[in-house]
Amino acid sequence: MRRVDGFAAAAELLQRGDPLDALRGQPALLDGIRTTFGEPLTPDQVVTRIVGDVRVRGDAAVIHYTRLVSGVHLTSLEVPGRAVAAAADALDSSLLDALCLAASRIRQFHQATAVRLGVSWVSEELGRLVLPLQRVGLYVPGGRYSYPSSVLMSAIPAKVAGVNEVIVATPPSADGTVPPLTLAACAMAGVDRVFAVGGAQAIAALAYGTETVPRVDKICGPGNVFVTLAKKMVFGSVDIDSLAGPSEVLIIADGAASPVCCAADILAQAEHDPQTAVVLLTDSSRLADCVERELERQLAQLPPASAPAEAVGRGVLGVVESLSDAVRLSNQFAPEHLELLVGEPAALLAGIRNAGCICLGEQSPVVMGDYIDGPSHVLPTGGSARFSSVLGVHDFVKYSSVARLGGATMSDLGPAAIQIARAERLEAHARAIEARLRRAGDTPSS
Repeated sequence: MRRVDGFAAAAELLQRGDPLDALRGQPALLDGIRTTFGEPLTPDQVVTRIVGDVRVRGDAAVIHYTRLVSGVHLTSLEVPGRAVAAAADALDSSLLDALCLAASRIRQFHQATAVRLGVSWVSEELGRLVLPLQRVGLYVPGGRYSYPSSVLMSAIPAKVAGVNEVIVATPPSADGTVPPLTLAACAMAGVDRVFAVGGAQAIAALAYGTETVPRVDKICGPGNVFVTLAKKMVFGSVDIDSLAGPSEVLIIADGAASPVCCAADILAQAEHDPQTAVVLLTDSSRLADCVERELERQLAQLPPASAPAEAVGRGVLGVVESLSDAVRLSNQFAPEHLELLVGEPAALLAGIRNAGCICLGEQSPVVMGDYIDGPSHVLPTGGSARFSSVLGVHDFVKYSSVARLGGATMSDLGPAAIQIARAERLEAHARAIEARLRRAGDTPSS
């Protein structure tokens, strides 16, 4: 990790750029595009081509780009419902129990935060109608690995919200199938349909519909740069949850914090992706020294496949004068995950303004929230915690205002509305109100 001393030095290293720009320019990515498409396209050009083609040619384009990009020859896009229902039978019983426990806790949390559907009147004349979305598409990363936790964290709040149809799109394995672990999670979460489709082509299919994939109202879920760019491109035709960048953790630790736990949590987050942002801020030089040594020790013990070293090397270890300075830096950075490994985390919590999730104390690490705490692990990244929130039931409902004004209210308020309409030079607006006042026997002001 890059170690710095002082608020200003740490703040300089924590300056944010556009996370998508960093991903777009990776040499390996650009080389892969050139090899796959036979020309030096940019990621944006690739996504524009795929999305446009899927919109016109539907299933045929989805199958074509899945074969071109992933080498997978699909004969069918949808996973049969019987395969989804039977997937749990293929799992080890203890793993099945663990997933059931996670699903139960996730469901309980979202049921406790559920929004009441229907009309709520704030007065005799004004109210709000809350309705669930009709159909939602959830993108679940896959391919080489299986992420059942991502299914549970997205599908369960959608179902609790009352969404009529929840659809999952996930990249197929090399043989064209979806891992039983992912399918079992879909069954547990009540997912209605599963499609073995990934990448930008999956996002386009969900946004515009194909012969096989139905068009959805909203797309949620993280993915690679192509998925994220595709979500950005289709927004407006369909709603999206966010533009997910690389994962992040910022740890604020005091001198009494465990170096072992600090290092373990840094490495756990760094395991997600080489672009993951890992930050430790502390007011203790001694702790910083110990964490550096502990990182080296734990890194040497991890299996090569874990490979978090690159993200750790890009991380920031900042020694500041006070924990208050650490909080100020954290609020500026607005991390996806924030851990408060301090003696009195509640005292620091009062000063936190920007964070996707906040983990209080040593026994509440981010990794528990990744799997089993209850709140969704789909969180704002790239500094968007300044203005956006963790995925929840609220993301799957929509609000309409309801008005049923009486004649007395029209008589009382109509003249003022007429004045405002004419001030805006919208004469037809004013006359629409005047028509009501005449029918009620009132004489509108000229």
